Amino acid sequence: MTPTVPAFWPSHWANCRLTRLMWPLVLLLSCGGGGGGGSAGGSAGGSAASNTQLTLTLPVQALAANDLAVIVAKGDALSEAVASYYQTARGIAASNIIRVSVNTASDTISAADFAALKAEVDAKLPANVQATLVTWGAPSRVAGSCTMSLTSAMAFGFSPQFCANTCEVTASSAYFDSESAKPWTDHAMRPSMMLGSKTLVAAKALIDRGVQADASFPTGDGYLLRTTDEPRSVRYTDYHNLPSLWSGSGGVSLSYIDNAWGSASNSLVGKSNVLFYFTGLVSVPNLSSVSFRPGAAADHLTSFGGYLPGGNGQMPSTAWLDAGATASYGAVAEPCNFTQKFSQASILIDHYFRGDTLMEAYWKSVQWPGQGLFLGEPLARPFRATQLLTISGDRYEISTRAMRPNSTYALEYRTAVSSNWVVLASFKVLLRAQAQTVTAPLAPAGATQLRWVGPCAANASQQCTLAASG
Repeated sequence: MTPTVPAFWPSHWANCRLTRLMWPLVLLLSCGGGGGGGSAGGSAGGSAASNTQLTLTLPVQALAANDLAVIVAKGDALSEAVASYYQTARGIAASNIIRVSVNTASDTISAADFAALKAEVDAKLPANVQATLVTWGAPSRVAGSCTMSLTSAMAFGFSPQFCANTCEVTASSAYFDSESAKPWTDHAMRPSMMLGSKTLVAAKALIDRGVQADASFPTGDGYLLRTTDEPRSVRYTDYHNLPSLWSGSGGVSLSYIDNAWGSASNSLVGKSNVLFYFTGLVSVPNLSSVSFRPGAAADHLTSFGGYLPGGNGQMPSTAWLDAGATASYGAVAEPCNFTQKFSQASILIDHYFRGDTLMEAYWKSVQWPGQGLFLGEPLARPFRATQLLTISGDRYEISTRAMRPNSTYALEYRTAVSSNWVVLASFKVLLRAQAQTVTAPLAPAGATQLRWVGPCAANASQQCTLAASG
């Protein structure tokens, strides 16, 4: 199959060389010889000598230990011990350990008491902090005119627009499906996660799984189940195309199991190597027979998975952590089965595979998160990789796994601060992201600056400068 230049590309690129790289995933457009290109402001002189010195550092992809604050219930033995272990395991700075007064004997906290707690946390947070981890087991929800999860309230502050009254539309998160690696900087919110373990032994095991997952680039299996529980299986429309989309993905294999008519099974039995498990049931049987990979994400769509500790008669989301998953999610109040109030596997898996931490991937997958509790080890990052731009011969080589599907990126140069930017090469991922190395011609000798352009962190539908040389 011969690729053609898309109609939306400028006409002055008609003579550029279109290189096929892993078609149909990526197109590389490189113009001229040693630095040719084009932009609305003109085109580069292809005969000019190339600039073998000009380079740039590509942006950081995800949250790191310095971005995370650990919130501790002052005087609570379990919270203090968990925070201490986590600080050592993840190298959290002492300035990012935030001790606050909170009543851990109650499963809920009133909106008024939470406002005081949030004010205390915010006053103590270093300016660089982008996200938080809560190390106590209770309270897990904030009760006011409606009930909001503690993690969402920590992110947004308590607000009825995020929890409304049971079966109502709630506010959207600007962080949903975002390209941001700095949510506080880009969206003025700090995503939060609760570790969710009931004992220090369980907490240590969970933290160890997260650390073990880092940069492991695991092979693993993902299972997406449509069960006989029709109201809780509404996410199946997000599931059924994913196995074909992710085939040949370098180790991640997804399976969609459709048991709507009862001909298969409502749960996995005896499966190992599980990296993703998403389903819809009041309670998920046979979890003890399932073996999860470090860094695994799993949840079940139901009304009260995040209503801790007991799930209000349903299986609590902490059962996934007890079974070996590294993160989960569940509702703290009756949400009804709006798919927007639960994780979307297509988005979670995409962001995770592109290098996000588990906290980022989970948060970005929930559009209306106000009634949902995020649980687990936030910094687990199995697909951690550094984006690099290097020079090899007469070409730039860009190594990345972070490029967003159906989005355009470009490497550009200019010859002076007042001059127009000129495109060296433009790239587009057509279907899904993948670890790859793409190339572009070197900038010409007269170039003084390079930049990497792509989807904006605050609004992925727009283009922004993601990195620029000095």
